Amino acid sequence: MLIQQVSFAEVFVPTNEYVGYFDSNGVYTVVGNVKNDIDHAIAPIISVSVIDGTKEFSKTIQHISLAPGNEIPFKIKFPEVLGHSPTLMPAELSFEKTTIDVIPIDVIYDQTLIVHDDGHLTGRVINSGTDTISDFKIFAVIHGFDDETLDIGQNILPITQMKPGEIREFMMYPDPKFMSKVWYYSCFAVGQESIIVLNVPRNDDVFKIRYDSSILLSYPEFNSQGTFLSFTLIQGWSFDNYINLEFPIYSENESFQVFLNDDLIDSIQSIDDMGNWHVGFQVESQSEGVLRIVGFDPQGKQSEFVLIPDWIRNDADWWISDEIPDSEFLEGIDYMLEKQILDVSKREMIEESQRYIPSWVKISVGWWGEEKISDDEFVNILENLIKRKIILI
Repeated sequence: MLIQQVSFAEVFVPTNEYVGYFDSNGVYTVVGNVKNDIDHAIAPIISVSVIDGTKEFSKTIQHISLAPGNEIPFKIKFPEVLGHSPTLMPAELSFEKTTIDVIPIDVIYDQTLIVHDDGHLTGRVINSGTDTISDFKIFAVIHGFDDETLDIGQNILPITQMKPGEIREFMMYPDPKFMSKVWYYSCFAVGQESIIVLNVPRNDDVFKIRYDSSILLSYPEFNSQGTFLSFTLIQGWSFDNYINLEFPIYSENESFQVFLNDDLIDSIQSIDDMGNWHVGFQVESQSEGVLRIVGFDPQGKQSEFVLIPDWIRNDADWWISDEIPDSEFLEGIDYMLEKQILDVSKREMIEESQRYIPSWVKISVGWWGEEKISDDEFVNILENLIKRKIILI
């Protein structure tokens, strides 16, 4: 196993925090920790390659934005690796300059931060900021008694919301393989889990699936009729785990059922603001086998991508007619920035009281509402106005 220092300027993965191992389910896993020592926020892109005999397998993830002086762990699984002595190649790092709000969630270092005899950790975090923070996770590097890096841990469930000053308990586990070897946890970081993207051939098309669960899904495949999708699933944790799959709509009449090893699982189906299906369900601890999602319409066509959600268009109509204040319309622009519908790399965060949008912008918004200009043209106008600091947000 080859383990080397990875660096790109001052964005790097320390040598001792970049390792590969076979987990408790026999799946080859690579973990590391990206550190940002430069003076601006970045969006790191990490490419990892593993040589297994005569084959080389590579995977790339774009992680969450990383503030100056911060770090964020990552974990990538390679179920394709079947040999006993794979070679882990040095990771390749690149990054895009970006802007970021520092997430004011801090781990409380007191007697409540405990590593238990079975290797799992319990502790508390506090929202030390002035705003409510939503949908984040806590990550950490897990070390053994010889100070070596064993694994990357994360709290079991995402924390959906924390108000200013609120304190919450959290819990994280190592891979079961390392439970008796854990000494301490370090490099705590707060962020959102990397989105895993799977591309599956389907009827001469590429079907894109996104999910953000620590459950491992691999070998996705449609049947020849395109009516059901199957995966190999491994859920090796000693607790129940939740998974939310996102994929494009081919027909609004599609109704999905989820099976694990031919047993029906209760699931929830919904449509998001961007016009994608979401199918969510719980998987019991220590589960593995074949996961099938049934109910795809073989005659349907992929729905046109929704660039701007309908509710923002409604807000625009109300704002033009003075039915809602500037602040509510700016919330829609904020949403488009967060979802990267608007690409404003030089955005500077300002206080809410200083946010501003000139009234004459209503002319362009009106053209968009009357479909005199396209969504793309409207996005370009907003990006230009924000970059020129005509719109302050």
